[in-house]
Amino acid sequence: MTIDTIGRGWAFPPHLDERGQFALVGGEENIRQSILIILNTAPGERVMRPDFGCRIHDLVFAPASPATAAMVERHVAEALARWEPRIEVKSVTATPGESHIGQMIIEIVYEIRETHEPRSLVYPFYLIPDYEEAP
Repeated sequence: MTIDTIGRGWAFPPHLDERGQFALVGGEENIRQSILIILNTAPGERVMRPDFGCRIHDLVFAPASPATAAMVERHVAEALARWEPRIEVKSVTATPGESHIGQMIIEIVYEIRETHEPRSLVYPFYLIPDYEEAP
């Protein structure tokens, strides 16, 4: 795999490197950071791209239930298919967190299209807990 085929971009979060220039990342790290940017961005947050992002943020006040998990899985798969063309999403699994009420653990299994290398990413997403679920 080469950086030329996958690309380079600003590191996230943006910061300066040891030479005082904007830090850059390439290859698989660039893709991983891109996925995190997509998941962390709610549609409407970017002025020039109001559709960019993932609709999981619409579910912040939803209970951590199987129905919410199914919606999370759909929103993540749709956002990644639309905004990250360098990967093929193999599966998205969302499960309510066991250690934190109101947490949804999202596991994303994907393949880098250029190299066919399998990768996975675990993303914790926090919901506001439903008072009826609280101990």
